[in-house]
Amino acid sequence: MKSVELFIFDMDGVITESSEQHYLAWKNLAEEIGVAIDRSFNERLKGISRLASLDRILEHGGLEGKFTRDEKKQLANRKNQVYVEMISQFREENLFEGVVELFKRLKCRGIKIAIGSASKNAPMLVKLLGIEPYIDYIVNPEEVGNGKPAPDIFLKAAEIMGVDPCRCVGIEDAEAGVKAIKAAGMFAVGIGNSQVMKEADIIFAETKDINIDEVLSRFCQ
Repeated sequence: MKSVELFIFDMDGVITESSEQHYLAWKNLAEEIGVAIDRSFNERLKGISRLASLDRILEHGGLEGKFTRDEKKQLANRKNQVYVEMISQFREENLFEGVVELFKRLKCRGIKIAIGSASKNAPMLVKLLGIEPYIDYIVNPEEVGNGKPAPDIFLKAAEIMGVDPCRCVGIEDAEAGVKAIKAAGMFAVGIGNSQVMKEADIIFAETKDINIDEVLSRFCQ
C-alpha cells in the first residue's frame, strides 16, 4: 500500500489570507493604466503568477500588446511593492485557525511539508507567520518553467524533497491550483466551495476542517 510522504501547501487562502491585499494592489496598478477591475474579476487572478495576472488585466482592459515584456515586469514589480508593504505587518495571528496544529500532526506522522505557492513572497510570509520550523522546502516560482495550472511548482517540490509524486498530497483553494496538483499526478485536497473545487479528490470548507485520517484513508483507496 502506498503511503503519503509529502504535503504541499499553497499559501494564500490555505495558510493565510492575503487575497484582499493582492486585490487592492492590483486595483491600484490597474487604475494607473486606465483599467477598472472589481472583486469579481479578481477571482480570475487567484492561483496564477504575477505576470499571468497582469496579462489578464491587460486583456480585460483591451491593452494587449501595448506593453513590452520589460515594461510588464516593471508594472508587476510595482504591484508587488505595494503588496509587500501591506503584508509586512503580518504576524502569527494572521495564520488561519488550525494551521499549526495540522503541521504538528503531519510532523508527528513523519510527513514532510512544502510550500508550493505561485508567489515569490512565500518565504517572507513563512517567516512573518512564524511557521519556519515546520516547513521543509519552499518552491521558488522563478525556478520552475510554468505557473499553475501547469504542474511544475508541485513537481519541483516533489523533486527537491526526493518524493515520488504519487506519494504527495497538494492542498489548494484555487481552481488553477487543483488542476496543477492533478496534472502532477498527486492527490488533491480542495479548500472552499465544492463547485469551484470539484476536481479535487477531497474537499473541506476551511483549512481547520482538514482531517488527516480522512485524507489518508481516501488517498489509499
